[in-house]
Amino acid sequence: MVFGQVVIGPPGSGKTTYCNGMSQFLSLIGRKVAVINLDPANDALPYECAINIEDLIKLSDVMAEHSLGPNGGLVYCMDYLEKNIDWLESKLKPLLKDHYLLFDFPGQVELFFLHQNAKRVVMKLVKNLNLRLTAVHLVDAHLCSDPGKYVSALLLSLSTMLHLELPHINVLSKIDLIESYGKLAFNLDFYTDVQDLSYLQYHLDQDPRSAKYRKLTKELCEVIEDYSLVNFTTLDIQDKESVGNLVKLIDKSNGYIFASIDASAVEFSKIAVGPVDWDYYRVAAVQEKYMKDNEVFDNDNSEDK
Repeated sequence: MVFGQVVIGPPGSGKTTYCNGMSQFLSLIGRKVAVINLDPANDALPYECAINIEDLIKLSDVMAEHSLGPNGGLVYCMDYLEKNIDWLESKLKPLLKDHYLLFDFPGQVELFFLHQNAKRVVMKLVKNLNLRLTAVHLVDAHLCSDPGKYVSALLLSLSTMLHLELPHINVLSKIDLIESYGKLAFNLDFYTDVQDLSYLQYHLDQDPRSAKYRKLTKELCEVIEDYSLVNFTTLDIQDKESVGNLVKLIDKSNGYIFASIDASAVEFSKIAVGPVDWDYYRVAAVQEKYMKDNEVFDNDNSEDK
């Protein structure tokens, strides 16, 4: 049984940086890690790549040969990879004995909530190689500062969860930059726990562009709340504690934490239950570390005036 992560998310959300930082962290705690680059548009890799899709197909060649744009080219590449899944499986088999796998996927979001190719690639690997994978979906944390973009991120996260059908963890990446585009309207736990979205309506109405689609936004928020599946954890890839907390979540979701344990159901249950202080470390400590409180923020504004 082999464990790993399927790293996905919109362009610029930090997938490649995540794979680089996560592989270093896992190596430090004693795991042998293999990073598999499945993004044919990623030609500047900061990590050592065990398998590279460019050895099979290159996006630039596809675009030139078939007169496709970047998006169409990526769909073609995923379709080509699916049809040549034997190539990927043969490359993976030597790694299965003792490696933890990180799959770095393209940032084209349509691949993960609309098209079937990427999903079928993952499902075939899970079935044929007996992999235990968790989807790690990265979303840029600064989107929380814009209510409209935050709702869009929720919809994307929900659609991706339903489409991929894998154990799934949504991550607000670059949490250290969360207020770089403006102060949040609510505390961090409002955004991580996806609390009552009706409170966003007032802030959405302040934007003339959003106010025009008020009814649509309200219906979309109700869909998100009806499913009640989406929540977020936070990540600063340069902070060891932040990465460590995320690894604990991933290990529980894909079963890695149970792999080397021979115990009763009671013992498994004890391990599965999160620590009592988890909520504090997940939200309050993160907010305290990376976000200004109202008093400090107001003082800064008054000084600027």
